[in-house]
Amino acid sequence: MCDGGENFTIQSLPLGFDASEDSGNGHLAVSKHPSEQYALNSSRTVFPGGDKGSLLLNNLEDDLPGPETPGMRPLVPRVKRVQEDVCNFEAKADFSLQDNRKRMKLEQASDVSKKIYDVDSDTISKFEWLHQSQIKDANGRKPADPLYDKRTLYVPPHALSKMSASQRQYWDVKRQYMDVILFFKVGKFYELYEIDAEIGHKELDWKITQSGVGKCRQVGVSENGIDDAVQKLIARGYKVGRIEQLETSEQAKSRGSTSVIRRKLVHVQTPATTIEGNIGPDAVHLLAIKEGRMLEDGLILFGFAFVDCAALKFWVGSIRDDASYAAVGALLMQVSPKEIFYEGQGLSKDAQRALKKLNLTGSTSFQLNASDSFGDAFEIRSIIDANKYFAGSSDSWKQVLDGVMHCDLALCALGGLISHLSRLMLNDVIRNGDIFSYEVYKGFLRMDGQTLVNLEIFNNSADGSQSGTLYKYLDNCITSSGKRLLKNWICHPLQDVDKINKRLDVVENMMANSEIVSHIAQLLRKLPDVERLLGRVKSSFQSSYVLSLPLLGSKLLKQRLKAFGSLVRGLRIGMEMLMLLQNDEIMTASLSKVITVPVLSGSGGLDEYLSQFEAAIDSEFPNYQDHNVTDSEAETLTILIELLVEKAARWSQMIHAINCIDVLRSFAVSAISSCGVMCRPNVLPHATVTNSFMAKNPVLHMEGLWHPYALDENGGAPVPNDIILGEDGSSCTPVTLLLTGPNMGGKSTLLRATCLAVVLAQLGCYVPGRTCTLSVVDIIFTRLGATDRIMTGESTFLIECTETASVLQNATKNSLVILDELGRGTSTFDGYAIAYAVFRHLVESVNCRLLFATHYHPLTKEFSAHPHVKLQHMACCFDGTSDTSSEVDQKLIFLYRLASGACPQSYGMQIAAMAGIPNTVIRAASKARQVMKEIVGESFKSSEQRENFSTLHEEWLKSILSISKTKETDFDDDAFDLLFCLWHELKRSFKEN
Repeated sequence: MCDGGENFTIQSLPLGFDASEDSGNGHLAVSKHPSEQYALNSSRTVFPGGDKGSLLLNNLEDDLPGPETPGMRPLVPRVKRVQEDVCNFEAKADFSLQDNRKRMKLEQASDVSKKIYDVDSDTISKFEWLHQSQIKDANGRKPADPLYDKRTLYVPPHALSKMSASQRQYWDVKRQYMDVILFFKVGKFYELYEIDAEIGHKELDWKITQSGVGKCRQVGVSENGIDDAVQKLIARGYKVGRIEQLETSEQAKSRGSTSVIRRKLVHVQTPATTIEGNIGPDAVHLLAIKEGRMLEDGLILFGFAFVDCAALKFWVGSIRDDASYAAVGALLMQVSPKEIFYEGQGLSKDAQRALKKLNLTGSTSFQLNASDSFGDAFEIRSIIDANKYFAGSSDSWKQVLDGVMHCDLALCALGGLISHLSRLMLNDVIRNGDIFSYEVYKGFLRMDGQTLVNLEIFNNSADGSQSGTLYKYLDNCITSSGKRLLKNWICHPLQDVDKINKRLDVVENMMANSEIVSHIAQLLRKLPDVERLLGRVKSSFQSSYVLSLPLLGSKLLKQRLKAFGSLVRGLRIGMEMLMLLQNDEIMTASLSKVITVPVLSGSGGLDEYLSQFEAAIDSEFPNYQDHNVTDSEAETLTILIELLVEKAARWSQMIHAINCIDVLRSFAVSAISSCGVMCRPNVLPHATVTNSFMAKNPVLHMEGLWHPYALDENGGAPVPNDIILGEDGSSCTPVTLLLTGPNMGGKSTLLRATCLAVVLAQLGCYVPGRTCTLSVVDIIFTRLGATDRIMTGESTFLIECTETASVLQNATKNSLVILDELGRGTSTFDGYAIAYAVFRHLVESVNCRLLFATHYHPLTKEFSAHPHVKLQHMACCFDGTSDTSSEVDQKLIFLYRLASGACPQSYGMQIAAMAGIPNTVIRAASKARQVMKEIVGESFKSSEQRENFSTLHEEWLKSILSISKTKETDFDDDAFDLLFCLWHELKRSFKEN
């Protein structure tokens, strides 16, 4: 804002415009010549710029104070982007921003660049307290201070005292919302000033200017273009607020000739709270997290709360986590928040590092912002009661919190969320929102954040897109709300066998009734996003303040009517679909066990209730899609909304039923359209756990298993394989598969396919394969691939050990563990020793379903005789048509077929040749390998004998001797297991003789 009075100068207006400023009120009057059109001219200026100083515009790219967002940090200024584009187009140009002569040449060669670079280099801020070296927060702290609050700005009192009334209006708001881009309404235009003007110039290519007495840098846009500008800035990660006029110029004059139009910040939009515009089908979440105390066993407590403003839904919960922060990672992957905030002094450095690390591997990038103290539980309860928050929730917020473990911690996180939303002027969202409890793991198949990444559930590892993921494979949903529910289901596969089979019954019936499924699809395609529409209508309930604003109120009323009418029409389409399914006996029998539908027909049914709203719309608002609401009609609309919201819980129940049908239909379509054979899984309860070594083993039987979306070279289904682990009624069948084979032989694909089949089965989907029988899996652990995280200082081996530690600490008998190439991140001897010890612990102490892929071939010798271990390998062969006799020069052919026994070698030389390593290098490596074999020949010879008498046998023999010397007859489980292994060896030796 400029100072020195309220008389403003207008520059660069198009020909045919006259401009004047109403005396003393800051209101702009613009008259338009009939022959000219002034549409969203970004170069129009109202407030003049500033004096010369030391801070040039071109130096504000990286250290600009203000909103620290993903959209801002990596972004290059518009001028620089265009110049670089031109530079790339003309390959001979050697362009440098520091070389003014070359820059001028480039500008002359590019009309586009010349136009965009039309910025006066002397355009600087006249306010010293905005200079980078002088800027402070409201408490006088500089950015280098760890307690610096980037949300606030210090404006010296003497500077405020010299400002005009309208200037103080702006800076009184800006100093409390330094992290928000603020549009200031002046007549029919919205203006950005100083730092915000620089952002408008950089992001939207608006011309930044200065002139007149006030010397305040600014850019502007007409009110017709404000919505588009706001959406562009939000899409780039910024928070955007609007300071609106609370009265007209005439109303201000009626209070006195020198009166200034009243203005107020009425709304702030952020990437995490946006409701309007094209926000896509995915849920947009804002997450608050609070770290609690550390428990005696080393576990850390966290409380969390998050909100989907578009759907008007809140969730609260708590988790216990260890030093790996696996549970926090699972929460972030499941919620995919656009923004996370926490207490500035309440989150440990380790937790902050974990959040940043998880952001690097997660499905979405987010902002991580510190906040003030969230407050204590008693204080937050008082705030909720006093402000009547969650009054529109179908369940009492107190009941919801009482059902959450560590509810006080979750309540503190909810308090932080409420405080943040209140600052964003979203009290209507809090007041009318539904609140639910949220479980990250409890009752579901547990997959931590790293497992979701390793299995490429939502994003692939190649380019981070959804292509080649389980979500993409299953996503045949038609509605946006169905897609959101599908993601939630994928994050929470079931453990309840009865619920799994009920879902499978519905999917099976849909596959057998293609005609009715086709009819369902037709109705779903006509359906708008009724979940979000209901949220928008609920948020407008008892919200009348913004409607009183001149011009803005009529626009909001028009949007409110359109949302209400679209919701009523959408509910009718959904109701028709539900009533269609209720008339089908077969579908009703299975669907009624999965979804709960409110009473639709008859007296008191929703059908009769909905008809009344349809009649009201037809009579009062026949053109509701584009209807300007009058004052009398506004009252009618308010009454209709109030009546509809009275049954919001029943509408939500109906919408959830529609979403479930969309997801189950998607499961059926995935099974029907798959390129290979699919089967209904036979899901058994958890394996029985007893104190006897003869306890029933977990089961995993899959015949003809294939990866559902990893196609072969010809685009068909990959080679099917059989995975047989455990057997019902027998403890002799191994539950561990030790897998060997060459690189590129298909080991990792087989491991992922096994995990995906388990996830699909427990989701209630058909599984790729001929048959599938499994006992319910409680946790899936994966240790796949080799990677490091340079930005967080974590080496490949550290990541390996961290993930393996989580497996060893949490795996149970009913878990499924996938370990691929464990130990390769360190020396050969250390790596083998770790792989051996981890493998043996999981085999003998945990006895879970384990698939262990390795290139450490001595492991196959050590465990070849172990009764709990099965040796298999991915088969390969040499091309028989090759003329060369050297094995190194022969072409290796991958069969992708699982074969019995251990692979004789890893065929590293052949893989190296395929990678393009020169033949001379490969032959030298082959000779070096032979020399190494000769040097340690005796060791290799003894290693070959390990199959007959390994270190395991030695330990078993020593243990049996020590047992024979004791007088105790009450052996523990380990002793019984040891005797069983020896018995197995004796039986095996008798058979061989």
